[in-house]
Amino acid sequence: MPKFVFDFTEGNKDLKDLLGGKGANLAEMTNLGLPVPPGFTITTEACRHYLEHGTLPEGLTDEIGAHLSALESAMGRRLGDPGDPLLVSVRSGARFSMPGMMETVLNVGLNDDSVQGLAARSGDERFAWDSYRRLIQMFGKTVLGVEGDPFEDAIEDAKRAKGVEDDSDLDAADLRALVGTFKDIVRERAGRGFPTDPREQLDLAIRAVFDSWNAPRAVLYRRQERIPVDLGTAVNVCSMVFGNMGLDSGTGVAFTRDPASGEQGIYGDYLQNAQGEDVVAGIRNTVPLAELERIDAASYHRLLEIMETLENHYRDMCDIEFTIERGKLWMLQTRVGKRTAAAAFRIACQLLDQGLIDLDEATERVTGDQLAQLMFPRFDEAALKDARRLTKGMNASPGAAVGVAVFSSGAAEEAAARGEDVILVRRETNPDDLPGMVAAKGVLTSRGGKTSHAAVVARGMGKTCVCGAEELEVDVRERRFTAPGGVVVTEGDVISIDGSSGEVYLGEVPVEDSPVVRYFEGRLGDGEGGDLITAVDRIMKHADSRARLTVRANADNAEDSARARRFGATGIGLCRTEHMFLGDRRQLVEKLILAGTEEERTAALDALEPLQRADFEEILAAMDGLPVTIRLIDPPLHEFLPDLTDLSVRVALAGDGADPQDRRLLEAVRRLHEQNPMLGLRGVRLGLAIPGLFAMQVRAIAEAAARRRKAGGDPRPEIMIPLVGAVQELEAIREEARGVLDQVARSTGEDVPVLIGTMIELPRSALTAGRIAEAAEFFSFGTNDLTQTTWGFSRDDVEASFFSRYLELGIFGASPFETLDVEGVGRLVRIAVEEGRRTRPDLHLGICGEHGGDPDSVHFCHEVGLDYVSCSPFRIPVARLEAGRAAILAGRG
Repeated sequence: MPKFVFDFTEGNKDLKDLLGGKGANLAEMTNLGLPVPPGFTITTEACRHYLEHGTLPEGLTDEIGAHLSALESAMGRRLGDPGDPLLVSVRSGARFSMPGMMETVLNVGLNDDSVQGLAARSGDERFAWDSYRRLIQMFGKTVLGVEGDPFEDAIEDAKRAKGVEDDSDLDAADLRALVGTFKDIVRERAGRGFPTDPREQLDLAIRAVFDSWNAPRAVLYRRQERIPVDLGTAVNVCSMVFGNMGLDSGTGVAFTRDPASGEQGIYGDYLQNAQGEDVVAGIRNTVPLAELERIDAASYHRLLEIMETLENHYRDMCDIEFTIERGKLWMLQTRVGKRTAAAAFRIACQLLDQGLIDLDEATERVTGDQLAQLMFPRFDEAALKDARRLTKGMNASPGAAVGVAVFSSGAAEEAAARGEDVILVRRETNPDDLPGMVAAKGVLTSRGGKTSHAAVVARGMGKTCVCGAEELEVDVRERRFTAPGGVVVTEGDVISIDGSSGEVYLGEVPVEDSPVVRYFEGRLGDGEGGDLITAVDRIMKHADSRARLTVRANADNAEDSARARRFGATGIGLCRTEHMFLGDRRQLVEKLILAGTEEERTAALDALEPLQRADFEEILAAMDGLPVTIRLIDPPLHEFLPDLTDLSVRVALAGDGADPQDRRLLEAVRRLHEQNPMLGLRGVRLGLAIPGLFAMQVRAIAEAAARRRKAGGDPRPEIMIPLVGAVQELEAIREEARGVLDQVARSTGEDVPVLIGTMIELPRSALTAGRIAEAAEFFSFGTNDLTQTTWGFSRDDVEASFFSRYLELGIFGASPFETLDVEGVGRLVRIAVEEGRRTRPDLHLGICGEHGGDPDSVHFCHEVGLDYVSCSPFRIPVARLEAGRAAILAGRG
């Protein structure tokens, strides 16, 4: 029979899969000899069994009982004993940190009898009744599903009746009365009484934590953070220590470095006479951690020693939760702390300079997603001088966010669904606000500090956040807030928040390129950008040195090509020639489509060719000395014609007076109309069906290359044939293309080498890659269309219809158009790579779909042996970093 329960003395930090992050780290701190309250952890295996079967695994109840008995013996008290009760907390703890997304119950073991024993042992009747009302409130919400508002309303009523403002001003009698009120709420709302048997409380709390793995907010958070759905959570049962026993007690959260900036120093929040949930919830405003030195110097200095121990042990910034009970410091949790993107780069280089990690590990410690966050715009410094400042809060998570103010999670979701940018404004956020936080561009709260729920979750998501803007009076019910000077902002008004400075502005503040973007573009002067740019530069240079994959750009004009090269592109992996037929040139395409004779078709092609040649010459110049993969025209020709319905209406309304050109266009549109154009006359089929079309493009490419060579350049064009499904298609077009290339070489005297290859974007082309490689010198995986044809759906149709439902059900962990579907599409890529290289060992392989800039997909491309990835210019630095990280991680096995 498997072991489902581990004492804190039995585990270690490497058992996160089994014990969850919290349980593994509690065990690790216990092993280090740090002051951790005794307890035990119920494994994720037990949770997975419970979620799958609806029952606890056989033997778990007895195993919990045995560990509870051992805990009681160690503490010298029994759970819920009327004379001297042992009380425990029941907390979740998954493999990956999910702050506030699952459940916690404190003070388990209290009832009408044991509260008397707790009062006698502590000598503080108020503390005992406060702990009891907290248990009923948390148990009611977490275990019995009672809404939180009735409890909060009861507390407000009690304070109003007494004429006080703070919870701490309620005395023992007030809290005793609240306990009775809370019991009535539970009985009325839950349909049962609050359980008084301590073991029943414990068992129900454990099941509630297991169930919280599938709570809507937890599901949404996992989807947002791409955490696997099948991991389950561990449950940690820990003997209670109390921060709410008076002014010599308290609770806090500490970071060994600033999670917002990465600066070294003392960072965190502390709250006297409180329990841990008060700090995280942000309900009461905390004091900076440095204030603890004045309040309790001994505990403060001991905490600093422990923080140093943990950071050196974990070799990373640590996030620590602690409680002080009557002057005694206890460690309740530690984990590698969530941090902003800027902090991640700074901290990685600080730890490198301290000798705690090497360059490889420093590069592992940052991600492409974090680099992308650093490339987001920030507020224009000049515009800020004229902006109307409303207030300043804590700079909880950096970035510049502009949007309309909304005051509920639901309003944020609705507005975002309409395409509006929103700022979610709350007094404080709680886990139920997660959907609105995901939908919003930024979050603004009037309460809470850098360790509040809003701050921690926003940092984890890379979302701009300003917390603790105490000067704002937020009225959620009236959907407005009042700023100093009487300025009232109502729902729908535009505000701007600066998560880097904490400033809040009325109206829209213009944004400018970030220093990181200017660094990549070479627009920073010496010394500009500070230590952040230094850190980015060090890590990017190392990533480039370790990468096996190179990174190309998807670029269709000289401007994008030049920018991509500044961003570090090693060539162009996809130049979409159809984009060159838009605008004024659309009329020339119309003439080609309407051509009724060979002469008309030739005239139309002759008109297009010099325009194409000029485009290619500019692109080859921008990418001189680097490969440029040019895809011949791919989309159906009807996309260059007017809409069928609009044109039909225009001709019908004009009647006999309709323009003859419109009539000819309508006839052509009807002739070319397809029920499913994605699978119709496009790609290689166009080249075979319309004589001269591909030859014109190949000639334009060859002549542009010849001109560049004559001008002293080093053009390296590659011609890519789209949508090939059979080798015979490719052979026919290749033969035609080689004939054109030879002709241009003879006429210009410049024989520029040109590779001819194909896009692999159909399942058949992947499955017959061995044959296709006989005629192709390179493959480029067009994973956008390969995903559509593998799954059998059209992206434009399905993303707005059922994708969200598929994500909710876990059918997709992430959209297959954002991250490559490794099991399906990825398997086709593997087959094509293996069979293609078996036929042609020197076959060059790349990917040019949008997945080329997705971090997870880049790692897959490294694994299967591709030579390059290609993505939009802005994503090139991300792909470069991930290419380096993929090589480092693969080297570590």
